[in-house]
Amino acid sequence: MTTQFVYSFSEGSKELKDLLGGKGANLAEMMRIGIPVPPGFTITTEACKEFLALGVAPLELEIQITKALRELEDEMQKRLGDKRDPLLVSVRSGAKFSMPGMMETILNVGLNDESVQGLIKQTKNPRFAWDAYRRLIQMYGKTVLGIEGQKFAAELDKAKKDQGVVDDHQLSVESLSKLVETFKNIVFQESGKNFPQDPREQMDQSMRAVFNSWNTDRAKLYRRRERIADDLGTAVNIGTMVFGNMGEDSGTGVCFTRDPATGELGAYGDYLQNAQGEDVVSGIRNTLSLEDLGRLHPEVFSELRGIMYNLETHYRDLCDIEFTIERGKLWILQTRVGKRTASAAFRIAMQLVDEHIITMDEALVRVNGGQLAQLMFPQFDMRNAPKAITKGMAASPGAAVGKAVFDSETATTWAENGERVILLRRETNPDDLGGMIAAVGILTSRGGKTSHAAVVARGMGKVAVCGAEELEVNENEKFAKVGSLRINEGDYISIDGSTGEVFNVEIPVEPSTIVRYLTDGIADASEGKEDGTRELIRSVDRLLRHADRRRKLRVRANADTDLDAAVARKFGAEGIGLCRTEHMFLGERRVLIERVILAKNNEHREEALAALLPLQREDFFNIFKEMDGHTTTIRLLDPPLHEFLPNLADLKVKSALARERNQVVEADERLLYEVEKMYESNPMLGLRGVRLGLVSPGLYELQVRAIAEAMADRIASGANPKVEIMIPLVGSHMELKITRLAAEEVIQEVARERKIELPIEIGTMIELPRAALTANRIGLVADFFSFGTNDLTQTTWGFSRDDVEAEFFAKYLELGVFTISPFETIDQSGVGELLIIATERGKSVNPNLHFGVCGEHGGDPESIHFFHKVGLDYVSCSPFRVPIARLEAGRAAVS
Repeated sequence: MTTQFVYSFSEGSKELKDLLGGKGANLAEMMRIGIPVPPGFTITTEACKEFLALGVAPLELEIQITKALRELEDEMQKRLGDKRDPLLVSVRSGAKFSMPGMMETILNVGLNDESVQGLIKQTKNPRFAWDAYRRLIQMYGKTVLGIEGQKFAAELDKAKKDQGVVDDHQLSVESLSKLVETFKNIVFQESGKNFPQDPREQMDQSMRAVFNSWNTDRAKLYRRRERIADDLGTAVNIGTMVFGNMGEDSGTGVCFTRDPATGELGAYGDYLQNAQGEDVVSGIRNTLSLEDLGRLHPEVFSELRGIMYNLETHYRDLCDIEFTIERGKLWILQTRVGKRTASAAFRIAMQLVDEHIITMDEALVRVNGGQLAQLMFPQFDMRNAPKAITKGMAASPGAAVGKAVFDSETATTWAENGERVILLRRETNPDDLGGMIAAVGILTSRGGKTSHAAVVARGMGKVAVCGAEELEVNENEKFAKVGSLRINEGDYISIDGSTGEVFNVEIPVEPSTIVRYLTDGIADASEGKEDGTRELIRSVDRLLRHADRRRKLRVRANADTDLDAAVARKFGAEGIGLCRTEHMFLGERRVLIERVILAKNNEHREEALAALLPLQREDFFNIFKEMDGHTTTIRLLDPPLHEFLPNLADLKVKSALARERNQVVEADERLLYEVEKMYESNPMLGLRGVRLGLVSPGLYELQVRAIAEAMADRIASGANPKVEIMIPLVGSHMELKITRLAAEEVIQEVARERKIELPIEIGTMIELPRAALTANRIGLVADFFSFGTNDLTQTTWGFSRDDVEAEFFAKYLELGVFTISPFETIDQSGVGELLIIATERGKSVNPNLHFGVCGEHGGDPESIHFFHKVGLDYVSCSPFRVPIARLEAGRAAVS
């Protein structure tokens, strides 16, 4: 059976987007519902794929194009390139997904030295005809022949200068006819060929150029960035030319059925008299408003408004429409669902609900978590901003302004004195946590989106720019340089976590109204704001509430302190899915864990543990207080060991200096011996998690006792704490079994002491491939699985997250190995498959198991849809991503 490669505009519909591309499908749909569309036909994406695979157009395609072209000629009663009354066509790209400016368009195909004379006779407008011809040669030379566009632009500018005019449309007939000859000479000189006079050759070569433009570097880069598949191909639309440059009663424009920036109702757009569409897009002339069009051509404007209304009703969404007026006749050249700002997306979705055009479920699908994130983070007022001094990776969105500081202690001290500070480091480590909490933003010269600085910043809702490689940071002398520009401690800097830009001045910051709404309520957030802001707040509120009603996934937060827990509850978290107890022992407390690990004997170990117990109990008590009635999942200690031991290099230097001076201290030498004995080449895969609990007697038992006692204290006060204990880094069911038995013994002991029941579930974090594959055994001794997708991604791929991103991820993205970092969005075919296996095998032996995710992916929109599909019970993410997770979980349920 012969493949149909060509469809008339009258044959298709919007449902054939895969085959006809977005533009072709919408042209067919508009023709189907009676919108005035210039006739034409679409060459399908399948034809493009065949062409790209073979390197030539299939013979059957050539035959089908001939048939479609003759039918078009009969309909228009003109012939392509006829010297008396020529049919002229446009050749435009049209992929399934919009790729603005990435692929090619050629207009006025069919003009040559003879047909331009016929066009002059038919239109009685020689200026228009010569202008159309020079445009064709210019577009054809650049697009089909690959001639540098500037060569044509320079001659055009020279012609305007010679004639003493500013705009293209002011050029005389003589100037334009000379320009045609000049352009033809450029074509010959640059390509070695004359500009083709055969109209069919023009059309066929233009089609091939559009097909080839699918694989240009810019198109491939755009697809990687937008995560569009490389194997879709583009359609080609051959449409009858209509002309907006035929005089003052002609023109061209673009309009929107609502304001794409704000969502306001009305007619928004630009119009140019006596111009072709490219003039509007290129910005070479100042445009008029649609209101101006209404004054110039009231009847055409009225017809356009009616079409806008009909298209929005038909597509049930904001429409972006391109139109041309040819001698008073309105033609619609294209429509598509219009792109919009985050603010407009929420407002328009709810407007359409209130106008009874879409349902609440449909409105939920019209917005997304990425848009909500944009609304939540503060923004710079860039109206008078200077040029950025450097740029890094946009690691955690928002805008932050403060004084540069170069160490955690200074950041904390200055912040306590009321200063806003930016912590500026080569890279951060866990000991910087205090300074990171104190700072309003974090700037590093190393690292990427999943570096320590980035991950922690996102978790805390802090602005972060990472990997600003031009920045030379001297932490010891407390200054940084970009070239010859120096930043001293105390100098103001501004960082934009949404763009990665860094400025060496204070830039005004506009706070996020949406965060105020989420934390303080609608009335407070909208106080003193204009109607548009109040409408936005109401729209976000309604959509989040609807998402909560529809979602199957519960949303918890990753929170390590009572302050984190309080923020999480305000943002709508239904519990804590990950409380990382090792974060409770950074900074000054670190030495307490160090004493436990390096204890000489049981007596010293017991003393060290006794010092830890009241601190841990108070930590847990305060968290349970904030989360009363909601589950708190506490992960027992899981630190890479080096983070809780003295620095080996520092100890060696100290020992060497002491020996040199004959001032050896026995305690220092013993400490060096113990640290050397425990040194690990790869601490991320060393003595951590459950392994540390098993070889450090009493450590996990201490934590379990603190949890149980804090829970008992809360129950005694009349509260309702709900607690789970999570054992990290389990690879064998025996590790979990041994640890669980010890934990249960402690819980029962506390319950007996307090004469109270302590219903604490015990589960594990699945973060090793072996744990996922042996889930049928681990599931027998677990009450729940929580997937630690950060480490599961590391161990599945064999990546060290802290090292590899800056080294080769950029190259992997460039080569297409990744479309996005697997630490940002779950690797469904690898890591995701392990989740599916673990879930199925765990359920097979323990139907009561419940499942969650507590890695960074728990707040990633695309990953949340995958977790919904897998059938997990909850996701857990940083407090500031909770609203995003709520929204996306609702979208996953309705889409």
